[in-house]
Amino acid sequence: MALSTIGTNQIASGAVTVPKVADQVLSNRNIVINGAMNVSQRTGAAVADMGGSAGYINLDRFRYEASGTAGRFTTTQTAVSDLPGFLNCLHLDCTTADTSIAASEILALEHRIEGQNLQQLKKGTSSAESVTVSFYMKTNAAFVFMCVLNDFDNNRVNTQKFTTTTDWTRHSITFVGDTTGALGDDSGNSLSVSIYLHAGSNYTGGTYVANTWQSRAASDNMIAPGIGSFYSSTNNDVKLTGLQMEIGTSATPFEHEDFGTTLAKCQRYFFRFQSDTAYDAFAPAYWLVTTQVYAMYEFPVTMRDQPAMTVSSFTSGDWRIHSNGGDGNLGSLIINRCTPNNVQTFSDQSSNTGTAGYAGAIRNYGSTSPYIEFSAEL
Repeated sequence: MALSTIGTNQIASGAVTVPKVADQVLSNRNIVINGAMNVSQRTGAAVADMGGSAGYINLDRFRYEASGTAGRFTTTQTAVSDLPGFLNCLHLDCTTADTSIAASEILALEHRIEGQNLQQLKKGTSSAESVTVSFYMKTNAAFVFMCVLNDFDNNRVNTQKFTTTTDWTRHSITFVGDTTGALGDDSGNSLSVSIYLHAGSNYTGGTYVANTWQSRAASDNMIAPGIGSFYSSTNNDVKLTGLQMEIGTSATPFEHEDFGTTLAKCQRYFFRFQSDTAYDAFAPAYWLVTTQVYAMYEFPVTMRDQPAMTVSSFTSGDWRIHSNGGDGNLGSLIINRCTPNNVQTFSDQSSNTGTAGYAGAIRNYGSTSPYIEFSAEL
């Protein structure tokens, strides 16, 4: 092979061209989980009459901070057909307007992050890194909203406004590094990236200072000055997808990952045993004594912490213990022992006895709707 002048990316004439590292798409850039809005373990269907309380409602890892308002909205995971590369978005549709805004009103979308997943930010050191938050948003009209980084460990905040459009627009917002206040190296809620859509004077009464880390020890009134209101009209809707937070001063292309990887990350915080058909088995069980049934639930991934359990209602004999060829109604399911890897439940069967030592299974009976869910959310 004849040698030739070797350029930046060329080894020799006819050799394979090797791309520079700067030209390669690096993985594990996105600190946000489920930014493409693909995973929805709770429900992908519309949930109506939202706005009166906070919590995780539908899409995994996305929490609503909502209180104090008469405004209401419907939230759903909506299919996307007009944004290449994305198939799903988080969709908010205003169903009840609220134009008389009380001081304590708030509506924000929030993504909370464990401190041990944020050490690369070097926060609280002289080498603190800038981070760039990017996302695609589409609204029915132009709105001014606020993108906020909340440092829960040190009670600090950084805010920046952005303006939406009626087309899908990629917003890219860079936050300077914070040399004050290290983040905890643990599984606690250390920092969130939030989008504020509506707020009263408790959150808007201060002076807006863009891209500056501030202490909010005295007041939260610097979080959302000058923003518009999602609740201004029942015509309003907001669609969001492609949320990414990465180290650096510019947004790189959104980091798509396979569905299984995203699902496993989400299951660290929430997991639901959901019945798909009648008579599904949920967990192996056994009679310890004639009046007590124990069952064990193994999680697909280690959860962030010992989870709380929620069980759908016990109406119409939906839950049964199947053992020795027969079914008996379960009166309750109560956590007996719990770790981030598994949970053991206990059921007092004083009104429905069995045979000590017999094995069986917890299963639904005749209904396709029962579920058992475990939450270790931040």
